[in-house]
Amino acid sequence: MEFKDKVIWVTGASSGLGEAMTKAFLAEGAKLIISSRRVEVLEELKSSLGSHNIHVLPLDLMNVDTHEEVVKQAHELYGRIDILVNNGGVSQRSTAFDTEMSALKKIMDINFYGTVSLTKALLPYLMEQNEAHIIVTSSVMGKFAIKTRSTYCASKHALHGWFDSLRLEMEPHNISVTLVCPGFINTNISINAVTADGSSFNKMGENHEKAMTADQFAQKLLPQLRKGKHEIYIAGFRERGAMFMKRFAPGILYRVLKNSKVS
Repeated sequence: MEFKDKVIWVTGASSGLGEAMTKAFLAEGAKLIISSRRVEVLEELKSSLGSHNIHVLPLDLMNVDTHEEVVKQAHELYGRIDILVNNGGVSQRSTAFDTEMSALKKIMDINFYGTVSLTKALLPYLMEQNEAHIIVTSSVMGKFAIKTRSTYCASKHALHGWFDSLRLEMEPHNISVTLVCPGFINTNISINAVTADGSSFNKMGENHEKAMTADQFAQKLLPQLRKGKHEIYIAGFRERGAMFMKRFAPGILYRVLKNSKVS
């Protein structure tokens, strides 16, 4: 897979991984559509990059009734979309017991239902092209779970189930699907995380503060995308070790996570 002259639509592009991927794809010569709710931040990003190959398109993942119209607008910008990067999402910082149903629903609406809704709205265009690539930002927590992330983990597990199935169904249409599973990355994801009542956490997690930057993540990601993998893991030693134990020593992993400090 090459990215030069490809039309790439990145959701959640106003900060963090989305912003970093936007910069990385642009450096490869791609044509970008960038989306989020924060249009003014997207416009600032576009201005800072000084490129005519970027279009800003507002998107609210929770407002699924608008997705068909947004997809139509996105397709009209270039006449096609080669790669959809489903990156918009939100994390969590609250126990399963304390999390109110409204907060639980908010996380699922953004991370799962919003992502699925946007993808479904775009699929007819991609199937007509008979060639496309769908990328989904999941998490290593789509493979295992930790404390205070119950709904976040559930949303990421759900993404794996839905998009693994979609990959099989879209094979005849030459549409590939890649699930990207980051570990801890130094972004504002913990600051913007949803708490028990739905408000923002407003704190930088210790694990995120010490982690690789979003730009470092993006530089590691692109070579892996070129290989056409179904799943990509970009994570530190601890997260990779946890995934290994989840598969081969789940009892040991449970004991480790039971006593682990989370932030």
